[in-house]
Amino acid sequence: MFVIGITGGIGSGKSTVSARVAQRGVPVLDADAISHELTAAEGRAMGEILEAFGRKAVRSDGSLDRKGMAQLVFKDRMALDRLSAIVHRHVLAVMGERLEALKEKGAKVVALDVPIPVKNGFVDVCDSIWVVHAGEPVRISRLVARGMKEDEARRRIAVQIPQEDYLALADEVLENDGDRDELERHVDRLLEDTLTTRGIRLPKDRQT
Repeated sequence: MFVIGITGGIGSGKSTVSARVAQRGVPVLDADAISHELTAAEGRAMGEILEAFGRKAVRSDGSLDRKGMAQLVFKDRMALDRLSAIVHRHVLAVMGERLEALKEKGAKVVALDVPIPVKNGFVDVCDSIWVVHAGEPVRISRLVARGMKEDEARRRIAVQIPQEDYLALADEVLENDGDRDELERHVDRLLEDTLTTRGIRLPKDRQT
């Protein structure tokens, strides 16, 4: 089974690339979506988060208080690292389980959408890593357009790993300072080149 890893910093367009890959029929395991499952009420990660941060980390329904924790961790690097370590460990465990299940079902290709390209559980299982890259002004403008304040957007970018660290891992770089159509055409070309050269037929598009 050929594993494509898709990664990039906040506002880079990583989710757009993953959505296009999924539209082309490739199964995508989304770390953010898995994270939401794990931090929902009675999610796998909630016990450790409660132990580490106390009741202030939990909403009345038992799920993670994302807004409150975001305000804390994006001002406190140690708190961010602690929360990330808990969530990432569980996310990677679930991702590994789902990768194995897809392999057993005979999947020929799968993509992993991961915002932080950790070595164990991502880099070491990917056959090709795609890094989605955009300039900081473009990323900030996208985050502001989503409703984030500019200073918050800058802070979130600042606490992530540097762009050069992403690029150092890349087998392929998708520059995304342009429009969505241009990016999707690049994704289509990469998929065709990556899979057909390895004798893997691209699954039929989910949409026409």
